[in-house]
Amino acid sequence: MIRRLALTVGAAALLAVPATAVAAPKEGASPKKQEAAKKPEAPPKATVKIDIRGLDGGKAQILDTVPVAGTVSPYVEGQHVEVNFFRNGSEVVKRQVAVQPGPNETGTFETSVVVKEGGKYAVSATHVATAALGADSTVRKSWTVSFPGLNHGECGPIVQVFKSRLAKMGYVSGGGRCFTPRLAREVLAYRKVNDMDRTKKAGPGLVKAVFEGKGGYHVKHPDAGEHAEVPLDKQVLVLVKDGKPFAIYPVSTGKPSTPTITGHYYFYRQEPGTNSEGMVYSFYWHNGYAVHGYPEVPNYAASHGCVRTFIADQPRIYEQLHFGESIFVF
Repeated sequence: MIRRLALTVGAAALLAVPATAVAAPKEGASPKKQEAAKKPEAPPKATVKIDIRGLDGGKAQILDTVPVAGTVSPYVEGQHVEVNFFRNGSEVVKRQVAVQPGPNETGTFETSVVVKEGGKYAVSATHVATAALGADSTVRKSWTVSFPGLNHGECGPIVQVFKSRLAKMGYVSGGGRCFTPRLAREVLAYRKVNDMDRTKKAGPGLVKAVFEGKGGYHVKHPDAGEHAEVPLDKQVLVLVKDGKPFAIYPVSTGKPSTPTITGHYYFYRQEPGTNSEGMVYSFYWHNGYAVHGYPEVPNYAASHGCVRTFIADQPRIYEQLHFGESIFVF
C-alpha cells in the first residue's frame, strides 16, 4: 500500500513538470518582443527653415550687416543649429547658434554676417540629430553685393575702407573716413593708370574694382631698388620700393612742343620753396628738368618738359625722393 502511494505521488510530480515548463513562456514576451520593448521611441523629425533679411532686390551693400533668422520645428530645449556662410562657393564663416523657444512650439534662432568683399554670398542651416530631435538641413539661400558711388565730402566706413584698399595698391589717399581733395587726386591717378576717363569721380564700378584689389600699377623696373617711374602715357609719377609702388601721384608732363626727355636719370639737386618760375619744391634730375609742384596740373601733358605735380602733393614727394635716386621716364 505504501509502495503504491509512492508511485502515485511520483507520477503526479512527473506530470506537473511539463505543464509548468510549457506554461512559462506565456507569462512573458518572446526575446525579440522584449528587445523591441526596451528600445526608446525615435526622436521627432526636425524641420529647419531660414530667411535672409535686409536685402534690396536680392543685394546687400558692401560693409552691410546681413541678418539671418530661422526656425526649428518642433522646439526642444537645449538644441543648436550650425549656420554656414559661403562666398563664391567657399565657406567663410561657421557658427553654432542656440535655438530659443518661439511661438506655436517652434524654436527660433538668429545670426548675421558682415559683407566685407564683393561676390555671391549664400547661407544654410543644419540641425544635427540628437537623442531629443532629428536632423534636417536647409538649401543655400544666396544674395549678391552692390557698391555705391562715393562723392566728394562724403564720410563713412565705406570711404575709410576704400582709402585703405587704394593705399594697398600704392595710391596714397590719406587716412580718415572722408572723401577729401587728396582722395580725389588719388582717384584721378587710379583712373590714369587704368586708362579710364580722367576725372576725380569714384563711381560704383571703380569702387567695386578697388575693393577687389584691381587696378594697381605694374612696375616696369622692379629690380632697380628704390626709384621713380614716369610713364608718359599714364601721366603719373610712381615711387617704387622693393619692387612695389608705395606712392602714385597724378602729374602733367611736357606738351608735344616741349616734351619731357625720356631715359634713365638720377636726382641731383633740390630747390625748396617757390622759385621765380612758380616751381614749388623742385627736385632736379637732368639739366632744367625737375619734379615740382605747380598751380596748373591739367589731366594731359601740358608742361615745358618738367613733371608737374599738384602743389598739395609736392612737399610730401619732396621728402620721399632722395639724392642719387634713379628716375625712369618712358
